[in-house]
Amino acid sequence: MGELIVVESAPLSLNPEALKSKMDVIGCGSIITFLGITRNIDEGEEVIALEFDAWEGKLEPVLEGLAEQAINKFSVHSVAMSHRIGRVDPSENIVCIHVASPHRKEGFEACSWLITELKNQAPLWKKEVKASGESWKSGLG
Repeated sequence: MGELIVVESAPLSLNPEALKSKMDVIGCGSIITFLGITRNIDEGEEVIALEFDAWEGKLEPVLEGLAEQAINKFSVHSVAMSHRIGRVDPSENIVCIHVASPHRKEGFEACSWLITELKNQAPLWKKEVKASGESWKSGLG
């Protein structure tokens, strides 16, 4: 069992297939994936970009802890997560979570739990850049 955590800042660097290829999937019957992308419209207004800031010294340990908790809580085999920081344009990948598990039910539960907890716990802050101006979204994630 294990976890793989990657935090990336370069545009187009978040490659879900490359991340998935690094996972240990021996004995697994499913890989459940969540891929979050930047939407181009929010509350009826065009989104020009999102900008993510992170407490970089704390982000990877928090994600590693979440992955380890998911493995133990849901009895999944392995977790791989990647999150972009910096500017992310519409339709670009922001976050990717892969969960490898013997059965799909546990994988879906773990993946759903992981994105919720990432948004609640990861030391990430998001600024929306719209035509009307910029605003920081409240809370972490």
